[in-house]
Parts: sequence; C-alpha cells; structure tokens
Amino acid sequence: MRKTMVDVPTEDGTADAYLVRPEGEGPYAGVLMFPDAFGLRPRLEEMADRIAERGYAVLAPNLLYRGGRAPQIDTSGLKDPERRAEAIQQIMPLARGLDRAAVIRDTKAYLDFLAAQGGVDPGPVVVVGYCMGGTNALHAIGAYSDRIKAVACFHGGRLATDEPDSPHLGVGKITGEAYFGHADNDHSMTQEQIEVLESALDAAGVRYRSEVYAGAPHGFTMTDTSSYDEAGEKRHWENLFDLLDRVRT
Repeated sequence: MRKTMVDVPTEDGTADAYLVRPEGEGPYAGVLMFPDAFGLRPRLEEMADRIAERGYAVLAPNLLYRGGRAPQIDTSGLKDPERRAEAIQQIMPLARGLDRAAVIRDTKAYLDFLAAQGGVDPGPVVVVGYCMGGTNALHAIGAYSDRIKAVACFHGGRLATDEPDSPHLGVGKITGEAYFGHADNDHSMTQEQIEVLESALDAAGVRYRSEVYAGAPHGFTMTDTSSYDEAGEKRHWENLFDLLDRVRT
C-alpha cells in the first residue's frame, strides 16, 4: 500500500492528515476517517490501513489541526485509566472549539483534497467517525449529502443534545445510509439521547441501523486505550465492512 502524511489546505489553515491507498491505478472508492479526540497516532493509521486493504483510499485528517500538528498530547499512556483521563482534560479545550460551522468548512477541504488524488474515485465517499469524530461525521453527511453516500459512527458522543447545532437536527438532509454502533452505558450518549437520534432519523426517512454494543465502554474500538473492548472492536469491523462493501457500487 502507499502510505503518506499530507497537508490539506483549508479555509482556516493547513490540516495534517494520513493518506493510504492500495497499490495500482485504481480508481479506489474514497473513505474519510475522522479520529477520536486523541487524534492521529499509530492506532488510527493502523485502522486506516485495514480499510485500505479492502480496496479503498482513506484520508484521516487531524481534526484539531487549529491547535497544532498531531500529536498534540502524549498518547503513550492511554492504556492507563488515570493517564487517559488526564489526556482527555488536556485535549477537550480544542475539541470543544470545533463547532459545526468549522466542521463543515473543513469537510469540504477534505473532500476536495481526496477527490483530487490520483487513483481515487472522485465520486461520493463514505465517512466513518469515532467518538468526537463520529459527531463530526454526522455533521459532515448532513452538509454534503451529495458528496457523502454513507456514514458509520462508532461510540459517538453528543449526537442528540439540546444545543442548536446538535448533529441530530441535520439528519433530514441525509440521502444516503447511516450506521451507529453505540457504547453501552455511555454518559456522552445515553439511551434517551439514542432514542432522540433514532426518532429524528425515522422522521426524516433515513435508511439506518442503530445498535448498542452490550458491555462495550465509550472508546471500545481503540486498542491503545483503557476503554478497549475486543468483542466490540470485532463487531465494529464486521458492521463497518458490511456498510462499505454494500454501498461501494
């Protein structure tokens, strides 16, 4: 596979990103992968590589580039619950500063950049997001339903809130398919919030699946953190690849 770090020009600066594509001429279907708040690091590159191995071109941007190039914090101790909690406190100011308007501006830049790469199909892509990245992915498909044909969101937080820019308020613009793999007993995405999200999706007539992964904590896909859950991660790959392969054509 061809792997490289790239710089994506945006309206607000330059986002560093990881781009991985299979060898060969392609064209390969595009995937935008939005990381969790801990950002670009070996685990995220590993996940992007696994998607690319199935014949996709994957762009994983540093969503928090306004705070500097990745890594912005020390991610070496995330398997320790206390150090993970400290890392969350360090990164949250940047995460809270990434509002819907900024996500929409950035997503256009990511889409344009990926479509312009050699060997990449310039047509609609799939966006997959984790934790904070899942929240942003839902904003993205709501804003660019003509350029994003599906969204997969895993242990996403705050997808349905009382805020005026809550992601669930934009699902009426989705014309593609959506998948949600929720963490069990997640304080950032409670059962009540899940029901609000599902009601909005139902009302909008969106094709979707929404599932709670029993026993899986928030962040269950991340092998480099204390929240990792093996069964949840395996289930996530099965559902992600099912979605990707189904909407490829």
